[in-house]
Amino acid sequence: MRLLLAEDDDKLRKELGKFFSMHGYETEEITDYEHMEEEILKARGQLLLLDMNLPFLDGKYLCSQLRKKTSLPVIIMTSQNTEMDELLSMNCGADDFIPKPFNPQILLAHVEAVLKRAYGKPQEGEEVDCGSFLLNVSKGVVQSQGKEIELTKNENRILYCLGKNRGKVVSRDDLINDLWDSELFVDDNTLTVNMTRLRGKLEELGISQVIHTKRGQGYWLE
Repeated sequence: MRLLLAEDDDKLRKELGKFFSMHGYETEEITDYEHMEEEILKARGQLLLLDMNLPFLDGKYLCSQLRKKTSLPVIIMTSQNTEMDELLSMNCGADDFIPKPFNPQILLAHVEAVLKRAYGKPQEGEEVDCGSFLLNVSKGVVQSQGKEIELTKNENRILYCLGKNRGKVVSRDDLINDLWDSELFVDDNTLTVNMTRLRGKLEELGISQVIHTKRGQGYWLE
């Protein structure tokens, strides 16, 4: 998971980058404050940590503008710690709000909770654009060129996880943990079998070589 850091306090931003890297997250600093919206959209992160008071613009306004173009989860960080500030943050589309100063471990818990809500479970009727095909999560089918093929629950979940992280390597451990969290049983051998069957089903639809193995790391969907 890649976290975007939009924070104008250089020291805090660097500290957050190091802290989240220690906990297995990639981070990207967004510091072009005059073109903040464009930089955030271009960065393709999974969550934005957004300071409410930035040079050139108000964080709440930026959040409301982002909500018109993306469902990227946003946690607003601010020293303006009042119930009204929290309410305004939520009304502008933020997913969570944390007052400064904060304990980094508390912030980590907020980040993990928001990520789990955003990416942990498919939404009812959700469809995932996987490039050369579409995954209809609620139906558990892959659709391509007017054809469709049914997936098992494990295959559906694996493809959902790869599709939501399209273009990025998802480790075997992350896939296994995701399936366990979804109350689907899978171990390392079972994952390999499911991946082989999933590739075979995609080939039946004429979709080949879209799930790639990164040796020693995991899988990625092109």
